[in-house]
Amino acid sequence: MTSSHITAAGDRAPDILQTWLQPFRRFFTAPVWEHVLILLMGALLAPGKRTVTAALRITGRREASNFTCYHQLLNRARWSGRAIARRLLSLIVDRLVPAGPVVIGVDDTIERRWGPKIPARGIYRDPVRSSHAHL
Repeated sequence: MTSSHITAAGDRAPDILQTWLQPFRRFFTAPVWEHVLILLMGALLAPGKRTVTAALRITGRREASNFTCYHQLLNRARWSGRAIARRLLSLIVDRLVPAGPVVIGVDDTIERRWGPKIPARGIYRDPVRSSHAHL
């Protein structure tokens, strides 16, 4: 099956994908939103590595004249990944824990930095090394 059987170049993303991703629409401008939908559709369909090129290839946009616009979506982002992650977390919590507290545990033993405000540091042992010493 070639990518042309999946979708023709220039086709819009399916309505169901647009509906599912509607909570994230406000984070993007109109032209960027269309590119986001195409990249996500391609990432879902692409076998192997989920690269921008693979996503565009599977959606039939290998020869698209605006190929670089999709790459620029990631490297010249004007959208906030943190804001999107915050929205995703709130959707997950609202869906899975509609009532009641959410308890998040943090393990401070994985801290690897030194400093006056960091009282303790984790102890690590490299399982590949022949020495059993802690690092």
